[in-house]
Parts: sequence; structure tokens; C-alpha cells
Amino acid sequence: MAIDDVIVLASRAEAQSSVPMTTAPDTTTPLGPDDFDALDAELDMLREENEEIPQWEFCEGFLAALVCARRPVAPEEYWPVLLGDEFKPVEHMEFVWRWRRRWAEVAAALDAPVETLDDERTYQPEALDTRGAVLALPEDERGETDLATLPAYAQVWALGFMYAVETWPEDWLPPRDPDAAQMLDGALGAIVVLSEDDLGEPAVSMFAEDGPPSVSEKRLDDLAAAIWAVYDLRQLWKSLGPRVEAVRKAPEPGRNDPCPCGSGRKYKKCHGAN
Repeated sequence: MAIDDVIVLASRAEAQSSVPMTTAPDTTTPLGPDDFDALDAELDMLREENEEIPQWEFCEGFLAALVCARRPVAPEEYWPVLLGDEFKPVEHMEFVWRWRRRWAEVAAALDAPVETLDDERTYQPEALDTRGAVLALPEDERGETDLATLPAYAQVWALGFMYAVETWPEDWLPPRDPDAAQMLDGALGAIVVLSEDDLGEPAVSMFAEDGPPSVSEKRLDDLAAAIWAVYDLRQLWKSLGPRVEAVRKAPEPGRNDPCPCGSGRKYKKCHGAN
């Protein structure tokens, strides 16, 4: 097995046809393993033309940030950022509909009144334990792969989330309320922590239940904190609503100045008359 195949955890299905769909599928059905394989296959196909196309885990984090954002970001605004200017949604409707199904699934999870991460309704990011996948290989198939160069568990998800935040910084400015601003700062900080490497002692494998340890206990705690942070962000921006830009009133002309309407009369004799 080639190491590139391991990094994406499995050899992907053949790229699906990009013929536009004629009917809109149900967007309320959660995605299953076959759906995520199809998403990966589509991204692999796009990557043949543009090597900067990200893996699905990055897209998943990006999507979660959009779901949490203070204002609705339109598809025509976020597709070029995520998949490049050449991406034409109408030519990749299978991908788009699965994206919409995942969007609906994530939004429903973040709006559910969950109290523990064990609740089946809780949002669970689609994250890869790439290091665990490599460690699960026989030693003679690992090649010279340096585990330290591979992304840590859920790191790519966090990077995707923060990429969306950094793309639209004006939508993530701190609110005027100090408590809300502190909540925002703490939540984003928890996700930033997850975007960094896992330097803890490996204790468990998220790739296989009985696999060699590849993820530290601290990493799992950091992931839990990041998930709760996403819930906080969703609720924070929903409660505050879209940012309202201050209306700036144009300076009023002096009473003896020409009236701005162009009449030629003084302002006090025209539109400034009491």
C-alpha cells in the first residue's frame, strides 16, 4: 500500500460523473461512509487540475465555521475561497448536494440541546488519525515516513475552521459586550489550540480500536474543548445577529452655504428653511 493512500486512509472510489442532477435530493439525510468516500473522490479529481484543493477534513472545518458565522456567507462567495475560481458548482452537483446535506446535519447538531459529548446528537467533526493509519501498517510498508511531519488528529479540521475565520475577519470581530467578547476569544482560542501539533504522549488510536497509540489524552481533551467552542460560537452569533453597520450622516451645510440640491439659493432659503 502506497503511503499516499494511507494518508487519506483508503484508496478512493473512481471519480464520479459530474453530470448535473435533474432532481434535488433529500438534504436532511445524514451522510454515510459512502458519501464521504464520494466527497473524497471528487476532491481527488479536482486536485488533478489544482494541487491546492484541500482534503475533506479541511473542508469540514471550513463548513463548520460557515455554519457558525455571524452572517450567512453566500455560496458564490465561499466556493472560490475553498475550491478555487475554476470550481463550477453546476458541474459538480453531486458534491454540492452532499455539502448541503452535511451543512444541514452540522447545523442541526449545533442547535440540539446537548449536554454531553456522548449524546448521539452531538456534532462530531470528520477528522482523520493519519498517524494512526501509518502506524497500523507493517513496518516494511511505512517507508521512511516521519510521523512528526504528518498532521495530528483533527489538526486539519481546525486549520480549515480558522481559514474561514481569517478569510472574513470583519465577521468575527469582537462584540461590544465584554462577556460576549471574552466568550468569542475563548472559543476561537480552543480551536487554535487544536490547529497545533499533538506533542503529548500517544495513548490511543483513533484509526483502529486496537491500533498502536497515536493520539494523546490531552489531544482528546483539546478536541472536546474545540467541539464545545463551536457550540458557543453558533449560539453567540445567533443571539447577537448580523453586525449592523453604523449609519454615518453627511455633514449638514452651513445656513449661508449654497444648497446642495443645486438650486443656486442659499441653504437657509432652500432646503434649510424652517
